[in-house]
Formats: sequence, C-alpha cells, structure tokens
Amino acid sequence: MIFSKITDLLGNTPVIQLPLTQADSRLYIKVEKNNPGSSMKDRMARNMIVAALKYGRIQPGEMIVESSSGNTVIGLALASIEFGLKFIAVVDNMQLRTKYPSCARWGLRSVMLKVDYGENEVAVIERQRMAAEIASEISGAIFMNQSDNAANAGGYADLVREIVHQIGRVDAWVDCVGTGDSITGIAHGLKVHNPDTVIIAIEPEGSIVFSKPGKPYYQSGTGTPEGDTIGLVLDYSCIDYGEQVSDAYAFETARYLAQRFGLLVGGSTGGAIYKTLELIGKRIIKDNVTLVLVDGGEKYLHTIFNEEWLKERDLTAPEIWDQLDNWFASSTILECKS
Repeated sequence: MIFSKITDLLGNTPVIQLPLTQADSRLYIKVEKNNPGSSMKDRMARNMIVAALKYGRIQPGEMIVESSSGNTVIGLALASIEFGLKFIAVVDNMQLRTKYPSCARWGLRSVMLKVDYGENEVAVIERQRMAAEIASEISGAIFMNQSDNAANAGGYADLVREIVHQIGRVDAWVDCVGTGDSITGIAHGLKVHNPDTVIIAIEPEGSIVFSKPGKPYYQSGTGTPEGDTIGLVLDYSCIDYGEQVSDAYAFETARYLAQRFGLLVGGSTGGAIYKTLELIGKRIIKDNVTLVLVDGGEKYLHTIFNEEWLKERDLTAPEIWDQLDNWFASSTILECKS
C-alpha cells in the first residue's frame, strides 16, 4: 500500500499478546508507538485540528498554540504540516531532552518556559497561561487547550474500532490518566460494545487526579501535578477503579519488558502494565485485559533506561523482577495481531 502523506500512517497499530501465568486472563497491548509521531497522542492531536478547521476556529496559514509535556506537541506538529498551519509549542524543562528535540527538526517554533522547577516537576499552570497569552496576542491564532477540548477525547473513536476488530470483547481496559482524554474517549467507546467493560485509570504517586496527596514525580505525560486543576475532558463516571503507581515500579517494569520481551515502552506504560498485572493477580480483572503502549522507550534511553540516572535519584526497585517473573509465563510473546 502506498500513502501520500505522513498522517496516512496514523492508526491501525498492531496488538501484542504477552503470556501470563493466570489461565483465565489474556493481556493485550496495542502498540501505539507505531503511529508516525510515536505515540497515541497523534490521534487526538489531529482530531483537535480537524475539529478546529471544520468549525471555523482556524484557517490554513494561521497559528495554533499549545502547552504540552511532549507527545501532543509532536502530534500537533505533524498535523500542522498536513493542514498548512503554523504552530508554537510552549514547553518546559521536562521535555528538553526527551520528546522536544524531534519536533525541532520539523521547523516547530517553541517558547521555553523558564521557571525554577525541579527536573521531576512540570510547570503545567504556567505553560497553559503562557500559551493562552501568546494566542491572544497573535491575530487569528487559537490556543488548543487540550485539557478542556472536547475534540480531544473524540480522537480515539478509531482506536476503539480497531481494538474491537482485533481482539473482540474487551473485559477490562487499563489506561494512564492525565488530561483524561484517552481514558474518557476510549472508555465510552468500549462500553458501547460491552457495557460491562471494567475501566482502570492509573496515575503516578504524587498526582492529584484521585485526590491523593500531591508531590513531584518523574513519570512524563501522565497524571495531574499538585496545584493544577483537573481538565474538563475527564469523565470520572466512566472509571471503575483509580490506582497509583510509583516511579520506581513504573521504570523498573519498563526495563524488565525491554530485557524480557524486547519491548521498549515509556515509563507511564511501564506503570500501567505493572498495575494491570497486580490487578490480574488479585482477580480484580480477568479475561480479555487490554491497554495501550502509549509511547516508546526510545525517547527515554538517557533516563529510565540509564542505570546511573536511576540510582542517582533512588528510582530502582530490582525486588519486583521476581514478582514480574511470577506474573508472566515462561513462553515468549504469544501473538501479534495487525
């Protein structure tokens, strides 16, 4: 098949089934890092732009502005090229060495927010304020505001259709939660096909989505940091369980998956997989359990896959490898579905 533009490669990502010791459960992972921008955020980024063009909020040649932890910036950059738009990204220290460098190669303009924050802190409120301010000062520009943009969650309709086609009934869906776009859009879609689908939302320890105490955390692109507000996109009514995972367990699981299965995943996906296995082990969820590989570990080789970096920050947890071995069966990847 021959395509005419990069965004034609969006979607239709494969599903991998990993082997479990629990005979009554199957673990399916949709490999969203195979999207052209290497994450699931490509879907919602393009959908927000399509909606803005459809309803006349923006015209070709005009400017969009967005604040993002990285993956949304990449998706918006690709969609902006497709539709002939200009794009300014407002970023902070957490994106500099991970996701942002790839955007610069596409000619993306950026505004680096200079604030006195630690490397495990994100300046979400300040980023959003600056993005809105920049958009208000440029004629014809709009602030996409992904946290409150209804087209955000709507960007995952195709993903739901793909999953149902690939594996059939979904009994449990596990997803990271931050702005709430993916878990809201996917949960509503899956429940149309199976109203009994159990929805599990995972946030980092330190995130405030489920009103737990806030503190800094290193997991990127997930959760809501202390001091920020929960986005209007998030629909709590579609979530059955809210769980937290530590940075150390998330990163250690990502490293385990790379060495055991050759599967490079980002830290938030590592955390989601750890909690999924824990919940399967406790018999809270079973049968067809599904989640997404949000983005690839290639963006984090200098951090979560760097032993020295982890030890300097006390982010190692080698004790969980035995538990992971107990959860996974001895065979290799069972199946890959296109």
